[in-house]
Amino acid sequence: MTWNTQLMAWYKVHKRSFPWRKSTDPYSIWLSEIIMQQTRVAQGTPYYESFIKNFPTVNDLAAAEEQQVLKLWQGLGYYTRARNLHYTAKEIVSEYNSVFPKTFKELLTLKGIGDYTASAISSICYDEPQAVIDGNVYRVLSRFFGKDTPIDASYALKEFKELATQLMVGVSPGEFNQALMEFGALQCTPKKPACNSCPFQNDCKAFNQNLVSKLPLKKNKIKVSDRYFNYLVFETPNNKTVLQKRTTKGIWQNLYEFPLVDSLNVLNISEISEASLISKYTKIKDTSISIINEIPIKYKLSHQQLYITYWKVKTKALLEGGMFENEIHNYPVPRVLDKFIKNFYL
Repeated sequence: MTWNTQLMAWYKVHKRSFPWRKSTDPYSIWLSEIIMQQTRVAQGTPYYESFIKNFPTVNDLAAAEEQQVLKLWQGLGYYTRARNLHYTAKEIVSEYNSVFPKTFKELLTLKGIGDYTASAISSICYDEPQAVIDGNVYRVLSRFFGKDTPIDASYALKEFKELATQLMVGVSPGEFNQALMEFGALQCTPKKPACNSCPFQNDCKAFNQNLVSKLPLKKNKIKVSDRYFNYLVFETPNNKTVLQKRTTKGIWQNLYEFPLVDSLNVLNISEISEASLISKYTKIKDTSISIINEIPIKYKLSHQQLYITYWKVKTKALLEGGMFENEIHNYPVPRVLDKFIKNFYL
């Protein structure tokens, strides 16, 4: 039995049932792949179902307001994916007459679609022999073949893609890709892989050379920087507050948040009181300031560690009107703010 037929036999037994696996419609596959990137399947599946319900076709997604798309995406993180998803839907409708490109190379020209997503769509929907390379695939192939190529090296994608493409010969490209990713997700897991029941155990170099815990290799560690976010939660007698759109590039672009004082370290109440941002919204003499959480909330992103403190700013009136507190639930906000809003505005 060849390597790929062995893999396909394993997949036939262990294949999980997901909504998107019932279809080869490129819109469904594209949507699932974008949502599931950097997302656990258990977390991503309800989002997929919600998007399909609200936007059954690429035309529906293209016609939606960005705020609606971001609100549905709220909690998934990596919001650039959502903005690119919306942008590309509009492009497919306007430039491709609502029909997805059918080749890997054409798909790569669309915003937010890289090698991984283009390979998934072209192989699953159009049977094009393009190998999908994700963390699961890197791990399985590194371990079985004993490859010490750092997977974060610039040349790793090309090397592993060529190997996976050779292995898929003779079987359905789409099924092979899904089987290989499934094998990494269920059998050859990052920690405590099920080596004792692995069909490839006898020929797995990592297993036989005691390298399972050491592969795959990475050469660079992610450098995490600290940032301190101080959010001003305004309160007025007529139940108005301030929520504003985050327009700067970087994290949470186009999401909404309370007025923010971004600092290099923890601020005290005197420093918050002196913040010029307060005077933009109200008269300092009409305000009282108090801290809501004495210990900053830690919120880790891929390259940043945020320390978040909320400050209550009680004032007689807002200079720019603001919005009613019961309206803020309608706006897309970062997950950490969503949790605060749900607890603070019961």
